[in-house]
Amino acid sequence: MTTGPIGEREQRLEDMGYPVGRLTPEGTLVDAVVIDGSVVYASGQVPFDGDELTSCGKVPSEVSVDDATKAASLCAANVLRMVRDKVGSLDHIARIVRITGYVNSDTDFTEQHLVINGASSLVREVFGDAGKHARTALGMAQLPLGASVEVEMILKIDPRRG
Repeated sequence: MTTGPIGEREQRLEDMGYPVGRLTPEGTLVDAVVIDGSVVYASGQVPFDGDELTSCGKVPSEVSVDDATKAASLCAANVLRMVRDKVGSLDHIARIVRITGYVNSDTDFTEQHLVINGASSLVREVFGDAGKHARTALGMAQLPLGASVEVEMILKIDPRRG
């Protein structure tokens, strides 16, 4: 676990209510973060707050669009916390390259993009212009543990820092 000083981006994340030290449980079969050269592949994160899954169910019949959007923000924060834990500081990240968001959707729900805006908004607030990214938002029949949302990212390490 990273215990170094909190950088500018970590401070922004903390100011938004996401303590950088609150990591989600990590599985044993896959890595939460894989670094290949300057590219960081972050596994999907569901809306855990510590070890509590905070948002489960279908959007919008069981989870409102607003609540799912907040859950997407939490998912993105969880990704960033895991990335920080592996690379040492979010200040080592040159940019967010891509976000893929998955929404546990009712069959007739077509506003997944609005839900995943929660993740996109969070990374833009933390990273500024370096947070502008490519994105896909998908509706799914179900997600792990019945979560309402899952978010994964691809990031690029700044070669001068990483």
